[in-house]
Amino acid sequence: MKEIFFRQIEVGHHAVFAYLIGDPDTREAAVVDPADDVDHLIDLARERDLNIHTIINTHGHVDHVMGNAEMKEKTGAAIAIHADEAEYLSKIGQFWLDMFNARKSPPADTILHDGDVVSVGRYDWKVLHTPGHTPGGICLYNVDYGYCLTGDTLFVGSVGRVDGPKASGRQMLEAIQAKLLSLPDETAIFPGHNYGLRPFSSIAEERVGNPFINGDMAGMIL
Repeated sequence: MKEIFFRQIEVGHHAVFAYLIGDPDTREAAVVDPADDVDHLIDLARERDLNIHTIINTHGHVDHVMGNAEMKEKTGAAIAIHADEAEYLSKIGQFWLDMFNARKSPPADTILHDGDVVSVGRYDWKVLHTPGHTPGGICLYNVDYGYCLTGDTLFVGSVGRVDGPKASGRQMLEAIQAKLLSLPDETAIFPGHNYGLRPFSSIAEERVGNPFINGDMAGMIL
């Protein structure tokens, strides 16, 4: 039995991390936040004999979903996003599409809710609803390997922005405390952007060293 396939790939020009996760035995794969460089992501999957069948968006901001249309066209993959975020996919304004030289995403095929499980072959990824950056932001947690994809909720040494019209700093901090800091200390966190001193961290490190969670800067986002 082969181990899980997991790759963190920085794509495009906005320091976005896409994630390719798969099961080498069943050859099923999913891509999380295919923001750009779609052909590269597809080629990487093909090199490992994996078939991308699901696109999972951690939230609906254009810099994370701008590859959805191309990825769906080229792989037939179904788009999955949280229920509180699905409507946003069709409402991304032309201003933002032009700014990011992006295509609008197709509508969601699968609606996710807190506690749902997305199966990629033999491996299950639990949906953790973590609103705050956006109303329907999610993280994805794999208990077998202790991996947590934290989108734009929790970064290495920082947290997501809360200056959007439907953002809430209080909601985000509450979600981080309840859904993320309750995970085992050794849980590896993999964020949605390459904004930190390194590309990944752990729950233990963020609990102690993240100034927006446990420090003077927490008040800045409330």
